[in-house]
Amino acid sequence: MTVMKTIVCVKPGTLASGTAPRPQAKPGHIRVAIRSIGICGTDYHIMEGLHPFLQYPRVMGHELSGTALDASSNGDIAVGDLVVVNPYITCGTCHACRIGKPNCCTSISVLGVHGDGGMCDQICVPETNLYPATGLTARDAAMVEFLAIGAHAVSRSRIQAGTQALIVGAGPIGIGTALFASLAGAEITLRDTSQSRLDRACAMIKGAKGVLVNDASARLPVDGFETVFDATGNIHAMNIAINDLAHGGTLVLVGVVKGELCIDDPEFHKRETTMMGSRNALKEDFEKVMFHMRAGDVPVDLLNTHEASFDQGVEQLSAWVHNREDIVKAILHVG
Repeated sequence: MTVMKTIVCVKPGTLASGTAPRPQAKPGHIRVAIRSIGICGTDYHIMEGLHPFLQYPRVMGHELSGTALDASSNGDIAVGDLVVVNPYITCGTCHACRIGKPNCCTSISVLGVHGDGGMCDQICVPETNLYPATGLTARDAAMVEFLAIGAHAVSRSRIQAGTQALIVGAGPIGIGTALFASLAGAEITLRDTSQSRLDRACAMIKGAKGVLVNDASARLPVDGFETVFDATGNIHAMNIAINDLAHGGTLVLVGVVKGELCIDDPEFHKRETTMMGSRNALKEDFEKVMFHMRAGDVPVDLLNTHEASFDQGVEQLSAWVHNREDIVKAILHVG
């Protein structure tokens, strides 16, 4: 069969079932039969027309697991193996790639964003973008990518055991960041505008405390938090995050939004602040997530709040985009 099924965002607000040619085998690449697709905030933004650099129509989908249809040249992946897809297609030659930071490649192309993604039967990607998912289910493997973003932010922060850490934003990326900060031994406080999101996040992370925005009665560290992660994607929250930071502390901006950072310089300098951005994830972050999944450290059943079959995808995505309050991670299953 040379034609496969796809789900296409034709234009903002319009999803449709479609077809496309199945990808052909080519050197250095592996064809993957998609098994499960995690739905990301980026997908919702594409459906809403809020992504600033996207061209329609677009086959979305970048949180992917699947079955290898070809073997890798190094023997690590055999035909039939379950794999996790790293959706960041990089050039391999720019400065960032040369220094081991392909996650911020100058010409990065993300599946489902800059080019068509995995809401289809099969894709073909560079074999270096596939990691064996031994011991995982297809569902859990599809959640590795979004958790790797939080794991990468925590790795960037160089957080230490016993650190008092604040994670602002209790959505999926905030939960992933809090989870891996907790696994690193930090004491976790989550802040959000929604009590239900806080309750849900704290139920997943042992010992975590939830604090509502503007809760004047909240008991917070007198000297501020040693590490603050912003996972809101809200420019106002990002601009004031430094106010919660202890002197000598580290501010990590995990969420990204179109806008200008405007941070008061005296506040920045008097704290001798370390501020950093965190973008995407590296191979070692994917592997760390899978290690902790296999060890039972990741509450996969609580993270996966919604699911549907691929054939129900157009209907379910159209509903989920308008009712996201109760969703942590929705997943479509193919086949």
